[in-house]
Amino acid sequence: MQELEHNHYLLYKPYGYLSQFVNNGPKKNTKKLLGELYDFAEETMAIGRLDEDSEGLLLLTTDGKVSYDICSGAIEKEYYAQVDGVITPAAIEKLLKGVEIGYNGKKYQTKPCKAFLLTEPPTLPERAKKIRDSRHGPTSWVSITLTEGKFRQVKKMTAAVGFPTLRLARVRIGKLHVNKMHPGEVILAENLLV
Repeated sequence: MQELEHNHYLLYKPYGYLSQFVNNGPKKNTKKLLGELYDFAEETMAIGRLDEDSEGLLLLTTDGKVSYDICSGAIEKEYYAQVDGVITPAAIEKLLKGVEIGYNGKKYQTKPCKAFLLTEPPTLPERAKKIRDSRHGPTSWVSITLTEGKFRQVKKMTAAVGFPTLRLARVRIGKLHVNKMHPGEVILAENLLV
């Protein structure tokens, strides 16, 4: 029996796009969708999601098994978060141990993760919508690596330790890195070895 051939993609999801191909929500005609960025194969699905105002590496596939394997909780996902204020060592320590956030109307204790202050702002593409300027106070960047992915988890985690997220970019999934991709860029992959 011949194995079906699947399509796999790496995408730098730009700010302002939903991580989906169809929007049945109340603002369905005003939202930007992934299908506007590239002519993806039929049956293509996003592996996990990034919020509309988040950006960075998004994997897509036509293979449900690959999607399940990546979302299973064994694969690391690394994010760079620009936060309001200069994040403290105490806040980083709390992130490392896990914090309590709201999820599905209940309290949820996040798993321990990797987190550290980035001493220099990361090299990310300019964002179409400006974050803010220095008149509104200092910001800092933190790297957070998770193996889970609850709804808006990174944003909820930084807010829980007193440093709300202003900009969020996923830069790595397993061994796959966003490298120097540009917003909207798509790379066709033979397989997704993460």
